[in-house]
Amino acid sequence: MFQKQFTLLELAELTKCKLVGNPQHVINHVADLETASSEDASFLANPRYEQLMKRSEAGVVFIDGKTAVIEGRNFLIADDPSRAFQVLVEIFSQNAQEMTGFEGIHPTAVIHPTAQIAPDAHIGPYSVIDKYAKVSSFTVIGAHVMVGPYSTIGENCYIHPHVTIRERCFIGNRVIIQPGAVIGSCGFGYTPDKQGHHIKLNQVGTVTLEDDVEIGANTTIDRSRFKTTRIRRGTKIDNLVQIGHGVEVGEDNIIIGQTGIAGSTKTGKHVVLAGQVAVAGHLKLGDGIVVAGCSGVSKSLPKAGKYGGIPALPLDEYNRNAVHLRNIDKYAARLKELEARLAKLEAEEA
Repeated sequence: MFQKQFTLLELAELTKCKLVGNPQHVINHVADLETASSEDASFLANPRYEQLMKRSEAGVVFIDGKTAVIEGRNFLIADDPSRAFQVLVEIFSQNAQEMTGFEGIHPTAVIHPTAQIAPDAHIGPYSVIDKYAKVSSFTVIGAHVMVGPYSTIGENCYIHPHVTIRERCFIGNRVIIQPGAVIGSCGFGYTPDKQGHHIKLNQVGTVTLEDDVEIGANTTIDRSRFKTTRIRRGTKIDNLVQIGHGVEVGEDNIIIGQTGIAGSTKTGKHVVLAGQVAVAGHLKLGDGIVVAGCSGVSKSLPKAGKYGGIPALPLDEYNRNAVHLRNIDKYAARLKELEARLAKLEAEEA
């Protein structure tokens, strides 16, 4: 798959790492520690895998300055081995085969006459580009993608197969949307009538994904009722995430799988929501909030810090409570013992 080779001396220069070992050793691939061969580069980012690194046959391993080198082996030493290794992955990827073998606009694509397609954009098999939609330069639309009326997709985006982008959505530059994601589905809004029937509230707003956003597979982002559901610049959203209508996700957020954010909630910059976090609607999460997995956020969290539990509390407080909960049987037994002793003392005094 990868066609270019590098000596370790070249790799050290490209990744700005310190080389320990044979500068002329050749690397032509990347792999994990367990499967790597002498022609592969790998990395150690977690000390728990140090024994695996010692057994690995990797031709070179990216490590940090605290990890002991092994005589006769090759190492590239970096402040952040994972990030340095990623630089190498991206260098090799530039020489990889294209992700699709189709070029230009595939003859099975259905494009409305009013749609604007940049000459250097790619439209894959069986995709549909509806009226007045716009696809900008160097953007790739995979197979079976639906781009709705009046929607705009910026430059250098990659829209993977089976993505649905509904009407009037705006996608910025360098956005990646993984397979099966739905952008602009109707928000979940109903009002009961006098008979108790649920009457649908039309969602006439839009969705905006700003530059450098990534949306995971089978994630859904609902359009707002009136204005726009907005995912701000640089945010990365994992698979199977639900973003409700009217939500505003701040810059450089990380939202991990199976998290759900209810309507009209706003998050600040650099917020992290771990897996299976539930966030209620109409809340505000300030800059630098980190919420532990399987937590439930029921109130606004304005102050930066780590939170966890249901309802979410400052993580230190939650951890203390968790310890007490684990010992509740001991506390109950001790309480019964004290009650018995008190009853005995009262009886003796009487």
